[in-house]
Amino acid sequence: MRCPNDKAFHFLYRKNVRGNQYGRKEEVYECEDCSGCPYAKKCKKTDKNRTVRINQELTSMHQEVIENLESIHGALLRMNRSIQAEGTFGIMKSNRWYQRIVRRGIHSVKLEVLLVAIGHNLYKYQKKRQETELPHRFKKNFYGVGEVCFLRMILVIYTQ
Repeated sequence: MRCPNDKAFHFLYRKNVRGNQYGRKEEVYECEDCSGCPYAKKCKKTDKNRTVRINQELTSMHQEVIENLESIHGALLRMNRSIQAEGTFGIMKSNRWYQRIVRRGIHSVKLEVLLVAIGHNLYKYQKKRQETELPHRFKKNFYGVGEVCFLRMILVIYTQ
């Protein structure tokens, strides 16, 4: 490893990663000499030589993630995931007038998101049921009724 001023880093010590319960270790390297370096102000924040901490295990995991994401299979999975998730949230936000979570606390937020998801799924179920039950000559638009059901469900959430 070399610094921007083309000086070498030397291994100092290996220590456990603070706050990690899995026993990961990181290696600490120090630049050989930073005195008179033109990059010192951008490169370090102390008067001592620049130190760098490297976690080899974490670095290898990051590399594996990058390789998986850049593969063809990873690109297809990312593309499919973005299509699936964005549509549902777009419908909830624009068609159902649900803009933000108003509850506080993890339990309340989970409950609110769960109820909104249940309302969305009920709307989809009722719409699908309505399409299959009605004959083709007399198809009724169920959009308005679904909005009312969804708004009633949200009203129940807020009054509790």
